[in-house]
Amino acid sequence: MPKRVDHRERRALIADALMRVAAEQGLEGVSLRHVAAAAQVSAGMVQHYFRTRDEMMVFALAVVSERNETRIRRAVEALGATPPPRALLRAMLTELLPLDEERRADGRVALAFLAYTAVRPAVAAALHDDTAALRAFVADQIARSPLATAGRVDPEPAAVGLLAVLEGLGIHVLGGHYSPETALVALDAQLDLIFGRELPVETVSRAGSGRPRPAPR
Repeated sequence: MPKRVDHRERRALIADALMRVAAEQGLEGVSLRHVAAAAQVSAGMVQHYFRTRDEMMVFALAVVSERNETRIRRAVEALGATPPPRALLRAMLTELLPLDEERRADGRVALAFLAYTAVRPAVAAALHDDTAALRAFVADQIARSPLATAGRVDPEPAAVGLLAVLEGLGIHVLGGHYSPETALVALDAQLDLIFGRELPVETVSRAGSGRPRPAPR
């Protein structure tokens, strides 16, 4: 009786090899031959699951997106049932920064994919819906900020700017130009511009006393 093939297991094996090659060599190093060697299978088997290099690229980005979604879900759940918009966005965006080795590996793949799609509009189309959905979600959270409700912040361009800052920070952390700590400080500063600076509890409790006093150090 012929051995039954577990296609999901094989695809997972090849996907894992694909991600290892992409993280170590960049997407420019991804080829049917390299992925097959990493998975220790034949190039023909890889081609059975991914007919073209573009299909492998899109799949690699999908894997990164799934990992990001899992990390974001855990971070947001830790905030409780109804987190404030600023706290929710900070938790979500922090998980998208390459602050540890796992996120750095995924960040390298995502960055390489953006470069790969710069000259391949058809492949880049795979990003459009996800990018639009993320921007809309961020804009919706910003719309709930005090500055937005007061008409001092326009949610849509603020969302575009916040995501652009996030991507820029990610690139510089990946390149070793900024430390993770520096990136987090910059992210908080951008959130301050959108939501307003969060004052220490001691300072807020003294407001209206006639003479503002700094919080004790």
